[in-house]
Amino acid sequence: MTSSEQSRPLRALALTCSLKPSPAPSSSALIAEQLLEPMRKAGVECESIRCVDHSLLPGVDADMGPGDEWPAILEKIVAADILVVSTPTWVGHMSSIAQRVLERLDAELSETDDEGRPRQVGKVALAAIVGNEDGAHKIEADLFQALNDVGFSIPAQGCTYWNDEAMGGRDFKDLDETPEAVASTTQNAARNAMHLARVLRDNPYPPYS
Repeated sequence: MTSSEQSRPLRALALTCSLKPSPAPSSSALIAEQLLEPMRKAGVECESIRCVDHSLLPGVDADMGPGDEWPAILEKIVAADILVVSTPTWVGHMSSIAQRVLERLDAELSETDDEGRPRQVGKVALAAIVGNEDGAHKIEADLFQALNDVGFSIPAQGCTYWNDEAMGGRDFKDLDETPEAVASTTQNAARNAMHLARVLRDNPYPPYS
């Protein structure tokens, strides 16, 4: 690790997996932005992508051929230190877009660095989940299992979420203000992610034999 690498700003990328194309308001985009905001204030270079705006072809290869826009997004994931996956809850599960992202990331298991490690090893992943129905904890478990398999490390309390009350019908984006419990959880997740990303950047995992 060179001194220039240690001194460069961290990079964070949020993949918003809303089913609503831009510029429609999105609760998933809002909670992702709330995770990125404290990172920006701390000097992290942040970018957000609404995945539904891009053609992510089905498959488990890094490039599925003509018309596939995943390779350009993958380049940004590879360059990032922190990956945020934000998804709505639909019928108790993550969105189909989020599932597509996980499927496309599967190809990363065969991409290794000079030390034989999968190239996402040493990166940090966060999850953000919103919905007016239950399911956040199951989605969190599914997201983190898949992301950790690919190589991402999960920081302490690395998920923030909001669910409406049982049988409710509100959206997160329509709340007058973010509940304090959600806001503090979001701040903690962002802070812990930045801490872990710095630790892993400066002290990489050992080489794979």
